[in-house]
Amino acid sequence: MKKTVFPLLLFVLITICNSGRVNAQTNTATASASATIITPITAMEQSILSFGKFSPQQTGGEVVISPDGSRYSSGTVTLAGGMFNQAVFHIEGEPDYNVAVSLPTMPTMLLNVITGKTMEIHKWTSLPSLEADIMLPTSGKLNLNMGATLKVGDYTQNPVGLYSGTYIITFSYN
Repeated sequence: MKKTVFPLLLFVLITICNSGRVNAQTNTATASASATIITPITAMEQSILSFGKFSPQQTGGEVVISPDGSRYSSGTVTLAGGMFNQAVFHIEGEPDYNVAVSLPTMPTMLLNVITGKTMEIHKWTSLPSLEADIMLPTSGKLNLNMGATLKVGDYTQNPVGLYSGTYIITFSYN
């Protein structure tokens, strides 16, 4: 009789423990998700940055093009006639979004392909100013004017000729 009591007692204990167990009830819900793709930002160069014609004279100096298109020189650089202008970029994108503009981080060089001599562009400026966020208006279109300063050597460092080069400006949503 002792042999059958233990399994019976074990069966009773398991039954009592399981009777306190509550069956869990499950519930499901349907949820939603969404995504919106905005207009990609584009930038087109409308007008190239041109420092125009000038003469470096004895020691050279600098030629400055302002974002408003004005030009002046320093040192012994004498400005001459001809065309000069600020760079103009036409930006299009999502209306009322902020745009970040990254200017060249490396020196931008203009090269005279005949002589191999160079001049450096530095001190970039813009209108509107890059010191504050640039917000695209409700039309999603904006013109950004860029100016800069060109370092000019004397005639030995920068002999007569055409100097040209390229630079990269990055436009992105901020």
